[in-house]
Amino acid sequence: MLRYLTAGESHGQALVVIVEGLPAGLEITVDEIQAELARRRLGYGRGPRQRFEADELTLVGGVRHGRTLGSPVAIEIRNSEWFRSDKWHEEMSPAPGATKDPLTQVRPGHADLAGMQKYGFTDARDVLERASARETAARVAAGALAKRLLATIGIDVWSHVVQMGAARSTSTVRPTIADLARVDESPVRCFDAAAEEAMIAEVRDAARDGDSLGGVVEVLASGVPVGLGSHVHWDRKLDALLAQAVMSIQAVKGVEIGDGFEVAGRRGSEAHDPIVWDATDRVYRRESSLAGGTEGGISTGELLVVRAAMKPLATLNRPTLKTVDVVTKQETVSFKERTDVTAVPAAGVVAETMVALVLAAEAQRKFGGDSVAEFVRNASAFRATLAGS
Repeated sequence: MLRYLTAGESHGQALVVIVEGLPAGLEITVDEIQAELARRRLGYGRGPRQRFEADELTLVGGVRHGRTLGSPVAIEIRNSEWFRSDKWHEEMSPAPGATKDPLTQVRPGHADLAGMQKYGFTDARDVLERASARETAARVAAGALAKRLLATIGIDVWSHVVQMGAARSTSTVRPTIADLARVDESPVRCFDAAAEEAMIAEVRDAARDGDSLGGVVEVLASGVPVGLGSHVHWDRKLDALLAQAVMSIQAVKGVEIGDGFEVAGRRGSEAHDPIVWDATDRVYRRESSLAGGTEGGISTGELLVVRAAMKPLATLNRPTLKTVDVVTKQETVSFKERTDVTAVPAAGVVAETMVALVLAAEAQRKFGGDSVAEFVRNASAFRATLAGS
């Protein structure tokens, strides 16, 4: 079954990801993966680092002549800034030695202090380099492969921003996969033009104050067949797998499937999706998407809806958060590194990745197949059994 592992630090030489379990014969190119990585750098409010850190990607193994071989796929994403800067050669050198300037002013809201206490470190950089959201570039590369696999059985995954700071879209119209280019053209990746202006204003005001902003992204997936996930074990439930995967994204503090938090305040008669029989297509349908495309831990065949709430970034351009220097124990303010005002638009792309990786893994668990042709054949055969049932 599909699994992946990432390695590397934010200012290190490279990020690496190994993806295991892809069937043979999946068509993929460096350009397709780089296109997904470019989407991760989108968004008004991103810092200058996005211009410095070009994603120089190499397919190291598992792909020959544009097709997967069934063996693990290895991808390297070089950090161009590391190769240009002597500073990072010294700071992130794997050779024995020590840094001249340890970071001891830990940031509230970041992994700095807890990580230092856990591992016995005296320099916050030993923690923050791996805790950095730069790691998500490796995830997005893996997600590009997962999306390609899902596309072979008609599943599409996309996202949009529904809230930025206090500005929230009130539109009930969701974008389709055909609208993705339009969403990506928005400075804040918002499908609602009215909300877009308010979101841009929120980012502009936060930037002026040297502050940061969080928000909410919504991930949608169409073409998901009935039967992914399972009700029989806690760790096989699709919504639980999705929640864990999306919650693992740096700075994400809340995950919602469908209208999860909203329906909690309703009566049962208003909290569930009515089921109808579509006599034309001879399939069951739900008249709404309150459950977000899962029931009992199993996909229903309806539109999958997952939302992620991202907190404001812990690193501020004008640090004001009170903290303690771990050496002197004196009160101070958190240190400053080059940062974004917000990364919410990019978080949508990363959340797409995590949803795609979960769906691809569960589709492989359900349908199997050593080759793409076999995987597609098995999925088609299962769908045929549902026709008219």
